[in-house]
Amino acid sequence: MTTTGRVSFVGAGPGAADLITLRGARRIAEADVVIWAPTAVDAECVREHARAEAELVDFSRVTQEEITDLYRRAAASRQTVVRLHAGDAATGGGVQEQHDLCVRLGLEVDVVPGVSVVAAAAARIGREITLTEASSTVLISPESSELVAEFAGLQTTMAATVSGARTGQFVEKLLQGGYSESTPVVVAYKVSQADELVVHTTVGELESVVKKHKLYRPTLFLVGAAVKQPTRRVSTSATTSVDEPIRAARPTRWSRRAAQRVSARVEEPAPATAPVAEPNPAWTAVEEIQQSVRKPAEEPAPKPKLTVVAAEKPKPPTVRASTSTAKKKPAARRPKRPSN
Repeated sequence: MTTTGRVSFVGAGPGAADLITLRGARRIAEADVVIWAPTAVDAECVREHARAEAELVDFSRVTQEEITDLYRRAAASRQTVVRLHAGDAATGGGVQEQHDLCVRLGLEVDVVPGVSVVAAAAARIGREITLTEASSTVLISPESSELVAEFAGLQTTMAATVSGARTGQFVEKLLQGGYSESTPVVVAYKVSQADELVVHTTVGELESVVKKHKLYRPTLFLVGAAVKQPTRRVSTSATTSVDEPIRAARPTRWSRRAAQRVSARVEEPAPATAPVAEPNPAWTAVEEIQQSVRKPAEEPAPKPKLTVVAAEKPKPPTVRASTSTAKKKPAARRPKRPSN
């Protein structure tokens, strides 16, 4: 517990529970209150990191006045609050206004950056989005969507988060700014999550693709030549049998050292018939942090065991019967006083 209360704005990453940073996971484990939107952040991320007694607040079900009251309560009660944001909390999501509000309320405030949705989408398609002639990428948020035509004139890679319902207007501004209908576009919706959708298309076909998949919520669009899907070449040798055996790679001293460390950790090999699932590295990495932050419940002290020892019964006195009459002792005589 802090001296004045603390609010942390944590970037939860693009949505997958294991793409949150270690610092973000620690902030959630410390929090008394976690504010998040289930539609933007995977519920598993909150379940795995939050304490069992933490208060969970659905951001989509409360008003801004209620959020402000929650900040005031945190300042008065010295609570720690975490507000989760999808992607990177340091580059968007209305953090600045909330940050300044918490500062005015006298709270300690920090911002934990996260993996941005743009970075996750670029990694998903395996493209370096800054690899262009201008070597730059323009990021457009929903708040600055009216500048699409102006930025399109730069002819660089554009990463725009636009509501799916306004895709038609977005395409018009792209064409107005100078992009052609054949310009590659990547549609990235809920990237890194279980129900993600990543589609390669063009500016001319973008609106029909969005309608086909019924994407009405904010969706990320990557526009530009840098996101063009590479042409996959199929080798003829891959489909024909090769008599020459494949030579194994020569192990380096680094790989041998790593193999020794791994083998030293394994006590005994798992049976082949019953494979054991590998632990999720995301939870393994933060397990030590969580255990150091979470206070274990105090176990009641065990009651001392009472050792009952059977007491020995006293032996009854032995009475001996006698037929002879007991002689009475003669009474002691008083000495005579001398006569005068």
